[in-house]
Amino acid sequence: MLAVGEGASRHVQEQVNRLGSCNIIVKTVKPPEEREVSSGKQNISEYGLTYDDAERFQFRIPNVEVVVPIRRITQQAWYRHNNVAVEVVGTVPWYSEMSPITILSGRFLSSMDTKYRHSMCVIEEAVVDVLFALDNPLTKDIKIGSDYFEIVGIVSRSAFESGVRTIDGNGPETRDQGGANVGCIYIPLTTVRDRYGDISIGSGARGGITGERIELQEIIIRVSDIQDVLPARHILESLLDEFHEKADYQVVVPLELLQEAEHSKRIFSVVLGSIAAISLVVGGIGIMNIMLATVSERTREIGIRRAMGARKLDIVIQFLSETLLLTLLGGLLGICLGLAVPFLVTRFGNMPTVITSSSLILAFGISGIVGITFGLYPAYRAANVDPIESLRHE
Repeated sequence: MLAVGEGASRHVQEQVNRLGSCNIIVKTVKPPEEREVSSGKQNISEYGLTYDDAERFQFRIPNVEVVVPIRRITQQAWYRHNNVAVEVVGTVPWYSEMSPITILSGRFLSSMDTKYRHSMCVIEEAVVDVLFALDNPLTKDIKIGSDYFEIVGIVSRSAFESGVRTIDGNGPETRDQGGANVGCIYIPLTTVRDRYGDISIGSGARGGITGERIELQEIIIRVSDIQDVLPARHILESLLDEFHEKADYQVVVPLELLQEAEHSKRIFSVVLGSIAAISLVVGGIGIMNIMLATVSERTREIGIRRAMGARKLDIVIQFLSETLLLTLLGGLLGICLGLAVPFLVTRFGNMPTVITSSSLILAFGISGIVGITFGLYPAYRAANVDPIESLRHE
């Protein structure tokens, strides 16, 4: 139980830590008033984060180390006869330092790519698997929308990185994404704005034309010290309230998520501990009943020992030692099963488990404590048997 609980806790904490304990994530969300369907034939709504917001965060929040603006749009990617829906991520070269992605080959975007709006891109391994069956994608040209881009790098993304935008169930919106995108393609932010603009056009629910003008879907801010996270969050929210008339943003603080995860771990530990305590009490009562039955069956033996000079303390030590030996052997068997079950849970249940040395010591120690606690009463009963009556016992 400790292995399963610790494994689940560490898994959640690792996921939250990947977001960065010193990071603050601001995301664009569609305000409630924008969700209403317009009765007109054309409707273009404007909301969300802007490039001015990113600049304000950089210069008006103290102790900010870096700001990463991100633009996300859904496009079709083509290579020869293969095509797939992808999420185009317009960002800056230092995005790779803030996001849990790993460069497998080639390079990530450079400052020169951003400055001169180069048609360079970095694609995820999942996109490579679909578009490039046998070819090496590096230096190849890929068509995204109506433009061609040269592939300069391949990256892999952590499974949790895709959940960064939906960790609280309200990720930033991209038109018609619907969860069908195979992966991401990273392009310089300046190139994305130059080629695709800020307006997305689509068809409305009543047959009209609708559009959305969104400059940025996400901004990641990293402060210099973990102590600066919460003060920076308050300043950031003040800036957003000042310059945004609509509730078109959402602030996610991984540090707070980590604190919530630790709180959940404590609750989970209490629940598991309560279940284990009930099991231990039931097992201890069973041991006590067995030892009381043993005392009853060995009454004559106790009388003979007392008649030969054994003290009450000797009788107590005898039966307490037997109880302790019984529970310690049970503890060793339990540890063996406790090592095997987490392995099976990880292997077949796809759940992480963590076995620590402290949990092994704790389990073995508790088995000894149970033996002593529930063995005292039977040992006391055995020691207080009347020697004369016990010699008459058959």
